[in-house]
Amino acid sequence: MRERIYLDHAATTPLTCSVKEYLISILDEWGNPSSLHSQGTKAKQILSDARRSVAKFIGADEKEIYFVPSGSAGNTLSIKGLFSDNSKKDNYEVFCSPTAHKSMLKACESCRYHTPLQVNSVGEIDPAYLEEVLTIHNARKPLVCIEAANSEIGTINNVITIGEITHKHNGILVADATGYIPSCEVNMALWRDYVDVLTFSGHKLHALKGTGILWKKDSVALKPLIYGSQEQGLVGGTENVLGIASLGKAAADYHYSSVSSKSRDYVYHFITKNIPDSYLVGNSVESKNRLPHNLYMCFRGIEGESLMFLLDMNGIQVSTGSACTSGDLSPSATLSSIGMKEPDIHSCIRMSFGENLQVTELNYICETLKQCVEKLRTFNI
Repeated sequence: MRERIYLDHAATTPLTCSVKEYLISILDEWGNPSSLHSQGTKAKQILSDARRSVAKFIGADEKEIYFVPSGSAGNTLSIKGLFSDNSKKDNYEVFCSPTAHKSMLKACESCRYHTPLQVNSVGEIDPAYLEEVLTIHNARKPLVCIEAANSEIGTINNVITIGEITHKHNGILVADATGYIPSCEVNMALWRDYVDVLTFSGHKLHALKGTGILWKKDSVALKPLIYGSQEQGLVGGTENVLGIASLGKAAADYHYSSVSSKSRDYVYHFITKNIPDSYLVGNSVESKNRLPHNLYMCFRGIEGESLMFLLDMNGIQVSTGSACTSGDLSPSATLSSIGMKEPDIHSCIRMSFGENLQVTELNYICETLKQCVEKLRTFNI
């Protein structure tokens, strides 16, 4: 049987050999990092090493790095922790992009004053629109929450411009970089003037699931959602040492030189020439505001779920969108927000590429995709 071709790196990524080897080497370091004896201090040193690696990876200070259980936990803490700690001092109004991750959307919706933002037809927040909204809603301090990049349709937001506008209105910007950071470098030395809180998840970078990062400025006061003494009192609970270690190692080993759009573009150009009545969702593949590994296609006249399962039967693993919503048959919030009609929403699949594939693999993907689409369309005639 042909080896499976994995095209769902936006959902999660496999551990690299070096991360596996590192984890095996520390499996016997089972101490509690809060313990003062030698077994505990060894575990604490593993956390310190990981924090240093992550800080270097994003150009930040170690003191600004907090380990959280996941990207979703970081998003929730960023919003609810900020809102809770400051609600008596400042009346915040929360503004959230409709293309944000569900954890961010739900946290924002739970706040007392919540105004959903709008995006254009490719999922971008228009700066002029944001300026207008924040000018109109000027009674309270704005808390603007966005994804740096949407991992479903691959759209990259202009974080710096959004941050400039937010700060102009004396607001705070929370940016979820989980979908952005696997493809695009984050340098907080450049972003710190525009972003106040940043989050991302480790398992999108070849680390274990169950570990994320929250970066924040010292000036941003958050109230913990889980109390304890860990992570400077911000994130209670004994640390996930292996998960954190895997993220530290993954960050230390990560090389953006391997990020390329070649495989994505190869498949896209085949589709445009050989599979009629299909179209790309989001920015063009030539746009600098599209993630280089993302290919989100609509194939009219079929069900995306059926295509996904048929491709899987042929050894190709794709998704119908974000893994966090793929089990939900209701229309994607992201696709609805950009104005797609419901029949088209259910006719899409996402391919998110990792390393560059061999030409033989790419040809197999292309021909199998064509055959599967044609087969499914015959059922609807």
